[in-house]
Amino acid sequence: MLPLGRVLRSAAAAGALQQLRCLSSKAYGDALPNSCDVLIIGGGGMGASSAFWLTSKTRQRGKKFNVLVVERDHGYTKASTVLSVGGVRQQFSLVENIQMGLCGHDFIMNSQKHLGDVDLCFQPHGYLIMATAKGAEILTRNSKLQNELGARNKLLGPEALRKQFPWLCTDEIELGCYGLDKEGWFDPWALLMGFKKQARSFGAQFAHGEVVGFEWNAAGALSGAVVDAGDGIQRTVKFDTCVLAAGAHSGQVARLANIGSTQAKEASLRVPLPVEPRKRYVYVFSTQGNNGPGLATPLTVDPDGTYFRRDGMGGNFLCGRSPCDDEEPDCDTLDVDHGYFDTDIWPTLAHRVPCFEALKVQSSWAGYYEHNTFDANGIIGRHPHYSNLFIAAGFSGHGIQQTPAVGRAISELILEGRLSTLDLSRLSFDRIVKQQPMFEVNIV
Repeated sequence: MLPLGRVLRSAAAAGALQQLRCLSSKAYGDALPNSCDVLIIGGGGMGASSAFWLTSKTRQRGKKFNVLVVERDHGYTKASTVLSVGGVRQQFSLVENIQMGLCGHDFIMNSQKHLGDVDLCFQPHGYLIMATAKGAEILTRNSKLQNELGARNKLLGPEALRKQFPWLCTDEIELGCYGLDKEGWFDPWALLMGFKKQARSFGAQFAHGEVVGFEWNAAGALSGAVVDAGDGIQRTVKFDTCVLAAGAHSGQVARLANIGSTQAKEASLRVPLPVEPRKRYVYVFSTQGNNGPGLATPLTVDPDGTYFRRDGMGGNFLCGRSPCDDEEPDCDTLDVDHGYFDTDIWPTLAHRVPCFEALKVQSSWAGYYEHNTFDANGIIGRHPHYSNLFIAAGFSGHGIQQTPAVGRAISELILEGRLSTLDLSRLSFDRIVKQQPMFEVNIV
C-alpha cells in the first residue's frame, strides 16, 4: 500500500470543482429583500428542500408566498450536502428514520416528476451491514422492523455471505443484513441543484449572506434577521417565519437567538440547540489485487464502522469511518489526516477484503457532520419558545437521504400547522427539553 501522503488529484476533478463553484455562485445572485414571508437560514439540502416544498405547495394552491434562502457558503466549498457520500437506506432502528429513508428513495425514483430534468445518478446496489455475535440479535430485530415498514432486505449468515460476495472475509462475522431494494447512493450535488432550480422557478429567492444576529418585536418574538452579505454592510430582513437549517453551524446560529442562554427566564429557552460540526474523512482508492468487489457491490459496513463502496465505473472505491468520541479531530479546517487512513481504516479494509491489501489511495476530502450531541438524530419542528421558528438540523451524517421528508415536514408545519404525511413529532426539540433521547441502535 502506498502511504497516503502520495495522494493524487486530477486536473479534471479540479476543473469540475471550479465549474460547480461558478454555477453555485450564479445561483446566489438574488439581492437581499427587506422582508419575506419565510426566511430559511441555510441553502444546503435541508434548506433548499424546505424552499422547494413550501413554494411547490403554495403554488399548487394559487397563493403567492415569499421564501428567501440565505446561504453563507455560496460556493458550497464546505457544505455537508455536497461533501457527503450520498447514501440512501432503511437500515435503521427508529421508525422515523426508516420511514424517511423510504421517502428519500421514493423521491429519488420520482425525481423528474418533482424536480424536472435532473439525473440523480442513483446506484441501486444496497447496503450490507455486518455484525459480530454481539450485534447479531440487534441486526435481526432491526431487519424485522424495516421489512414490516416496507424496506426489502435479507439476513445472511457467514456461508451465505461468502457465496454471494466471494471477495469477503467473514472472520468474526455472525450475520449480515443486505438491502435488496430501495437502497444505494446518488449524486448529492444534483439533488441540491434540483431543489434549488425548482424552488426558484416557483418564486423562491436565494441570496448570499451570513446571519449574524436577530431582532425581536415588542412581544419578544423573532421578527428579523441581521444578514452580512460580505460587502461590509449588515442588513435586516424582516420575516413572519424562520427556518433554521444551517447544517453544522445551526447551534451557533441558534445562540444568536438566545437559544441556550443561561440568563433566559423560560426554561425551554435555556436549552441549547445541541448541534456542532464534526469532521469526517473520505478516501478514494483503487486496488491492484485480484478477485475484487464488482460493479454491483453494496455499500459495505464492517462491525467497527469502516465502510466502503464503488465510486464510478473506473475501478475506484471510496471509504471512511467515524472516529471514537475521544479521538474527534479539530474542526478549524477541512484538512485531511492521511495517517488516519493508514492506522485506522486500511487494516480493516485489508482484513475484510483481502484484495484491498494492495491498494493505492487516489484522493481524499473532508466534510462536516452536523452532529447532534444529544442523541445523534435530526431535530425537526417548531421551537417551544419561538412559535415562528422551525428547526431542521442535527442529522449526524444521514441527513442527505432525509432531505425530501424533512423539507416536506417543515412545509406542512408552516402551512398546515401539523404533520400530515409522516409523524416525526418524536424528533422535535421538545425531546431535548424533556431529556428524552431518541438513540439509534447499531447506527452507522
